[in-house]
Amino acid sequence: MTNTSSTLTINGVDKQALDATIDAIRETPALAQVTFSLGSEWLDGCHQRSTTGELHQNGELVSSREASYVLESDEPAALLGTDKAASPAEYVLQALAGCYAVTYATNAAVRGIELSSLRLEMQTDFDLQGFLNLDDSVRPGAQEIRINVHAESPNASTEQLQELTDAVQKRSPIRDTLANPVQVVTTLVKK
Repeated sequence: MTNTSSTLTINGVDKQALDATIDAIRETPALAQVTFSLGSEWLDGCHQRSTTGELHQNGELVSSREASYVLESDEPAALLGTDKAASPAEYVLQALAGCYAVTYATNAAVRGIELSSLRLEMQTDFDLQGFLNLDDSVRPGAQEIRINVHAESPNASTEQLQELTDAVQKRSPIRDTLANPVQVVTTLVKK
């Protein structure tokens, strides 16, 4: 825990800013509405490049986000790619890992739990018969995602860390997106 003259930081999270955000959303629930965007271009074979786009909160552009980020994906050679970047499946795991880290850090901060370390080991399984249209009974998506959490805290018991882990599973937006049906709207835009 870091406590400077006016800022209390727990797990790298500004506790005062976190509390202010929670209070602002309680006061104005529309502030909780956030829209992320991304543009993507196919390069060749299984290789594609995406660039993060605008971020909107409460229907308004968030001008404080100055940078955009470039993400590339490809498949391993064993899966017909050229292995120039992480695979989309690995990005799904990365998205979940990133969201878990944010959810752990913020939920721990709310509880006053200091994390001295947090490490996640993740695996996911796919059956390519679904993707390759070889068996209609096999879904093309992941069969299961497994996560081992290694969390250490100087001020929380094992029971408190388990309660935190349970809360993370309930509150992680990306886990919720993966675990529960979400409508995906795809529109072909012709030139």
